[in-house]
Amino acid sequence: MMKTTAASMLMSGLPLTGQPVFAADPVTPASAQDTNLSPLSIAARNAWIYGLALIENAKSRADVLKRGKPNTVVHEGKLVDASWRDVTTPNNDTLYSRSWINLTEGPVEIQVPKGGDRYVSVALMDMYMNNFAILGTRTTGNDGGTYKLVGPKDPIEDAFTIRAPTPWVWSTLRVLVNGPQDLDTARSIQNKFKVTGPAADFPPEYAERSAPWQEFLTSVQKLVLENPPPVTDERYFETMSPLGLSMSGGFDPSRFDETQSAEIDAGFLAAKKWLRSAGRPGPVINNWSYPKATLGDFGDDFLYRAQVAIAGLGALPMVEAMYLRPVSDSGNPNFDSNKVWRLILPGSALPPVDAFWSLSMYEQTPEGQYFFVDNPLDRYVIGDRSPDLVRMDDGGIDIWMSRTPPPANIQTNWLPTPAERPFSVFFRGYLPKDEFMSWEYKMPKLTEVVG
Repeated sequence: MMKTTAASMLMSGLPLTGQPVFAADPVTPASAQDTNLSPLSIAARNAWIYGLALIENAKSRADVLKRGKPNTVVHEGKLVDASWRDVTTPNNDTLYSRSWINLTEGPVEIQVPKGGDRYVSVALMDMYMNNFAILGTRTTGNDGGTYKLVGPKDPIEDAFTIRAPTPWVWSTLRVLVNGPQDLDTARSIQNKFKVTGPAADFPPEYAERSAPWQEFLTSVQKLVLENPPPVTDERYFETMSPLGLSMSGGFDPSRFDETQSAEIDAGFLAAKKWLRSAGRPGPVINNWSYPKATLGDFGDDFLYRAQVAIAGLGALPMVEAMYLRPVSDSGNPNFDSNKVWRLILPGSALPPVDAFWSLSMYEQTPEGQYFFVDNPLDRYVIGDRSPDLVRMDDGGIDIWMSRTPPPANIQTNWLPTPAERPFSVFFRGYLPKDEFMSWEYKMPKLTEVVG
């Protein structure tokens, strides 16, 4: 059922997207909406957009390392629920295990567990949010294996060595859970995931995205030095030169006077407005927002990377998972929880995937992030493995979304919406087939139930 490729595909250290990566428009030095900004404000705007991925990854790293050490694994032994607020848009389909790996002291060994006939993946992401390798079902198969991860300048020793682009790497294991009765078996697989390496230092504390510009940019500069960016980012760094922020260091907040400080603040404000007004990054088909081809391997698509840092940190590339999100006719991704909504998936047009699919219910926080919310059923997801789903005559699935239960005969198909805020749903399809990735397959439209 699952597609595999040879382990040797991993050895170049290049991203395993499995498809051509279309050229992305980089964030340019200026935009039409910022023609009144000073050069210093434009530099600050670009620096905020560029640095957001580093800042968000540093926060994720700090959160994980509160519970463990570098080069060790932190297991989440239960499915994520409404109490979990570590990373935005979590899934409720897989167990997670996370590790922040520090390669400055030498190579690290990664043991991938055998998955049997279930989906298992270990995503390796650099500090710039690029998935540079994914181990598991799609790429190396479900028999597990041991791999060596080395730093950017270390040699490739054999076919099981992977070179990381940055000294710090975020490793995330996902193990599919086929219902509550399967949780113990999934845990036994999860616990066989190991990361072994030399003792390594904890990173220093860094600012969060809400910090004043002095702290934010100081942290970005330090993170750039800690994790040197690819040389192809050099031209973009030229747009930040009025700040003195560079690939080799030099940022000094004390050299700016009050007038210049106000200009930098204006640049940060412009960046945040730009991010909010950027709209859907990928195509919208049948009122579903599809991902861009650069998801999870962003290149110089810095604006998209910033969007994903806020709304989907840790996202996989499209060949591993399709992330879709419905929008209204006006383009709004948030829907009124006072109303009743349906998603009808005909039996002849179920999502074409080689692993599994699910639809997850979230509320949006004021910061623009998405998390599960409490509901009477503790149900956050409906998918192809949900127990006791009522099927239509053609084998299709009719999913209801509302605050109150639907008719009694299909309550197992009910996905409760938030009690107070609007809702947003995200579709995930793991190991999508070609017709899904090429947008040939079109998800049916989310419809309002009237009357």
